[in-house]
Amino acid sequence: MAMAAAAGDGAASEPELVSIPATPHGLSTPEGAATPTGAGGGGGVAGGSRGKGAGTPGRRVVEGLRGYLEDVGHLTRLDPRDAWLPVTESRGGNARYAAFHSLNAGLGFQALLLPLAFPGLGWSWGIISLTIAYFWQLYTLWILVKLHEAVPGRRYNRYVELAQAAFGEKLGMWLALFPTIYLSAGTATALILVGGETMKLFFQIVCGQICSPSPITTVEWYLVFTSLAVVLSQLPNLNSIAGLSLIGGATAIMYCTMSWILSVSQPRPPTVSYDPVRSGSFGTSLFSTLNALGIVAFAFRGHNLALEIQATMPSTFKHPAHVPMWRGAKVAYLLIAMCLFPVAVGGYWAYGNMMPPGGMLAALYAFHSHDTPRGLLATTCLLVVLNCLSSFQIYSMPVFDSFEAYYTGRTNRPCSTWVRSVFRVFYGFLSLFISVALPFLSSLAGLLGGLTLPVTFAYPCFMWIRVKKPEKFSFSWYLNWGLGLLGTAFSLAFSLGGVWSIVSNGMKLKFFKPPN
Repeated sequence: MAMAAAAGDGAASEPELVSIPATPHGLSTPEGAATPTGAGGGGGVAGGSRGKGAGTPGRRVVEGLRGYLEDVGHLTRLDPRDAWLPVTESRGGNARYAAFHSLNAGLGFQALLLPLAFPGLGWSWGIISLTIAYFWQLYTLWILVKLHEAVPGRRYNRYVELAQAAFGEKLGMWLALFPTIYLSAGTATALILVGGETMKLFFQIVCGQICSPSPITTVEWYLVFTSLAVVLSQLPNLNSIAGLSLIGGATAIMYCTMSWILSVSQPRPPTVSYDPVRSGSFGTSLFSTLNALGIVAFAFRGHNLALEIQATMPSTFKHPAHVPMWRGAKVAYLLIAMCLFPVAVGGYWAYGNMMPPGGMLAALYAFHSHDTPRGLLATTCLLVVLNCLSSFQIYSMPVFDSFEAYYTGRTNRPCSTWVRSVFRVFYGFLSLFISVALPFLSSLAGLLGGLTLPVTFAYPCFMWIRVKKPEKFSFSWYLNWGLGLLGTAFSLAFSLGGVWSIVSNGMKLKFFKPPN
């Protein structure tokens, strides 16, 4: 093995942890560090403490070699194709980027629906459920951050890769592929619907009676939103959209804060009530409670992107990527808590059981469109639109990554600029087509949401048991088995609740008939 003495003061360089597949040397190594190459090639290794004159040359060589082996551990062969994919193309991430991406992925329009959970749970159980769900998902996020580099010398850059390592190649693929694809593609479709409808509402507020009825249909607003999202999607990789993630996170904080402040500062409706909603039959009451718990659980999102965000950072044995990732995630989820709890409590206090199905934004427009300055309402809508455009980018990036991984696997060359653009334009307008062609998909939200719930609340616990193998009957063993089984039970219950909702309320299959 060839060794080269380090330059300057001879500080030992830190070889980068490789991934599965790994990023080639030069893309993910901190500037100035020497990284050993794969099998068959020589690598740069820091020598002993040059210039200090301590020890004989032979001793310095032995100490340098020992330090090198302690730092490097086991090496795996580098795969150059990892440098061609959007998630792992750039390794220049840091704690700030992690905070921006985690905030953008974890806080969105779902937060405005949280007050809808309280009529079915009441004050006490609503706050208790929200608190438990927050710390539960924060713990599973910590698990994913730690498991990203659980095996020395390897990095699991994508959720499906970690699932395959934990559960086996075939079972891991079956368990993780559908929910992660749905969370990415389904969220993109939902963002088109929410963003387009909010654009229309913004236009109506600004234009007032002059533009009533609106000359632009809802579908045309969907098209406007999708066109803007497709233009922004041309940014090449996950690190390149850090600025958009900052905008998305900042706008989400602003519209969440504005929505609850505007709600609690205005007089409450005279008929507001806080009595928990009781149904006639036990079954109806049970499924109503499950639906309320589902709203709480679905407010927490972004775990399917945690490994991808961490994959954008350089990592060495002395400076692993989980340190800046967790530092950024803690800041992001502190800000998320400062938004979710006031929205849930303030929204329910302001409107009680009169909360419209559309959540806080619909409540503001329905109850305060006449006594609140139009400028504030319009600003809130504009912030929602900007957040949806930014969230579309980070949730679509894993899909772009999958498209390009298939292309590079078949052609053994990176995507050209025009091929990458074609993929992204195709995906954006395919999502638009689905949102227009299948407007009844919102009726399946409970069922599909229950199927994707384990990605956040169950799978990480089972992955920890399979990968870390805690001592049997230890606290960690009991904790992860308990949370994993409970998350699976909730997933089944919410799925049954979704089926019950479809059966009891009916589902009208109206193709190509979105709202006007």
